[in-house]
Amino acid sequence: MDKIIKWGIIGCGSVTERKSGPAYYKTDGFALQAVMRRDAEKAADYAKRHNVPTFYTDAEALINDPEVGAVYIATPPDTHRQYALMVAKAGKPCCIEKPMAPRYEDCLAICNDFKDKGLPLFVAYYRRSLPRFAKIAEWISNGAVGQVRHISWLLTRTPSAADVSGEYNWRTDSKIATAGYFDDLASHGLDLFIHLLGNVIDVKGIATNQQGLYTAKDAITASWMHQKGATGSASFNFGSHSRRDEAEIIGSKGTIRFSVFNEERLVLENESGVTEVFIENPENIQLYHVRNIKEHLLGNAVHPSTGATAAHTAWVMDKILGVL
Repeated sequence: MDKIIKWGIIGCGSVTERKSGPAYYKTDGFALQAVMRRDAEKAADYAKRHNVPTFYTDAEALINDPEVGAVYIATPPDTHRQYALMVAKAGKPCCIEKPMAPRYEDCLAICNDFKDKGLPLFVAYYRRSLPRFAKIAEWISNGAVGQVRHISWLLTRTPSAADVSGEYNWRTDSKIATAGYFDDLASHGLDLFIHLLGNVIDVKGIATNQQGLYTAKDAITASWMHQKGATGSASFNFGSHSRRDEAEIIGSKGTIRFSVFNEERLVLENESGVTEVFIENPENIQLYHVRNIKEHLLGNAVHPSTGATAAHTAWVMDKILGVL
């Protein structure tokens, strides 16, 4: 890669303001060339504030812009397949915001198209690239907890004011996200656990709607087994009285406690005692993820979050929801 790769973003909404968008122009060798949003005024405002040369209200126009060499899709998941196939047809590398698509079968269709055309495909499960979780991977690899026996996760939150009011939110619309916040939030943790402990070979779940505030599911429980024998369990409830985000890896010689979303200390407890480590996230949380995309395109490394890995996470989620 002897020239700058110019990226275009489809869907320059809130997630791209700080979490992801700036990472594409803060990474050496990358530049942000164009953004697209259906609202022309908002697209123009984003382009002005982030010093982006071009803005569009039409996704196809951005994809086919000869100045755009790669595309990041940051729209709601029900449009991911449509736009991704357009990017593949244009012959350009692509990164898709998570979840990759609403259903596993959609993920497979996207993966197959990019594979057939020999194009790189990435998905924004950026926790795989964050230093704080690399530390957990290091502890596991070094045998700090012995053989991993089990991983558990409790994720609860109170209903938001918008949930209670009935205000429309695509994240809780079952036509776009069948399991609501599970699709949006739980996917991050499940994908991370797969990254740390290997693919899942068996999984079961129960999903229901307890609150009746929206059409998507709001209470899900799951159990699974990783390929190396570790078991897993999780409970997700988005109508609880409090917010909790507590994950624990139990090994034959120790435990690791951590939060998936909260920027808290990692706690390792084993026969050597208790070790606590705090590793701060970058200002733009997708920065390491985007830097790894560059290294992948240079041929220096394999990105940890590809279409194939994200499709496997989608399979796990569909199995939990009883779709498969």
